[in-house]
Amino acid sequence: MEATIEVAGLRKRFGPALALDGMSFAVLPGQVTGFVGPNGAGKSTTMRVILGLDAADEGTALIGGQRYQSLRRPLGHVGALLDAAALQPSRTARNHLLWLAHSQGLGRARVDEVIEQAGLQTAAKRRAGGYSLGMRQRLGIAAALLGDPPVLMMDEPFNGMDPEGIVWMRGFLRALAAQGRAVLVSSHLMSELQDTADHLVVVGRGKVIADASVKDLIAAASGDRVQLRTAARAEAMTVLAHAGAEVAATAPDVLTIKGLSSERTVAALTAHRVPFTEVSAHRATLEEAYMELTRGAVEFRAVPVPEGAAE
Repeated sequence: MEATIEVAGLRKRFGPALALDGMSFAVLPGQVTGFVGPNGAGKSTTMRVILGLDAADEGTALIGGQRYQSLRRPLGHVGALLDAAALQPSRTARNHLLWLAHSQGLGRARVDEVIEQAGLQTAAKRRAGGYSLGMRQRLGIAAALLGDPPVLMMDEPFNGMDPEGIVWMRGFLRALAAQGRAVLVSSHLMSELQDTADHLVVVGRGKVIADASVKDLIAAASGDRVQLRTAARAEAMTVLAHAGAEVAATAPDVLTIKGLSSERTVAALTAHRVPFTEVSAHRATLEEAYMELTRGAVEFRAVPVPEGAAE
């Protein structure tokens, strides 16, 4: 089976509310694709439509070229973690996985394998109802891996993880993608996706705002800006302006430069013997890029608390 998710023109209404408004994107094999957007943007609805839990009014959602409803033994095609609390709390983790495995024609050996992959060996015989959120996330991941599927979907998998768990999760998701799987991860934690995802689909108000590599999104948000520290501010401004840059003084000895790379900045200053002490390229964070992209798509915006209100 081809390791892909293809979403095309999804539209979905819940009464008067338009949840999806032509949602379209693809998740390719061999990479982790982050799926991000403000609350109410349509992420959870999209994932539910892909998994056949909700029906779209229009459009298609395919896993390896097939609708979820047509998949025989679907855990062998796609594994999903949408809700870590979706389990029978009185069952042990191992029995929970055995029940799922039996429904898909899988044996006990596979259950033991995914328990080890998720790091649950010492807790597998404990009742899942007593698990912390982070441990439930690990159990949900073990369940998603049972059928060794080429496609994986996870909604907020970093939630409840301690620092060790977060580091493990980053490496685990990257390793799954490196095996050639298509991995879709929804998260609000941009700092974690910056270190995990290769590609990002940014959505707002039910449609795609941006669909690009993390590298390209950060580069666009960085804006090709360079910061220069020099005591010869006037001379530097003249030389760089002649080289085609936009130059602004942001401090007595600091200039911000647009339209000229750090390498070309150094070359121009050196050629005209203008002294400087520092040249550094500005690098935005993924969070900055995300905030800029979704500025007009935030549906639920809190009112700031006035200063001194608690006095």
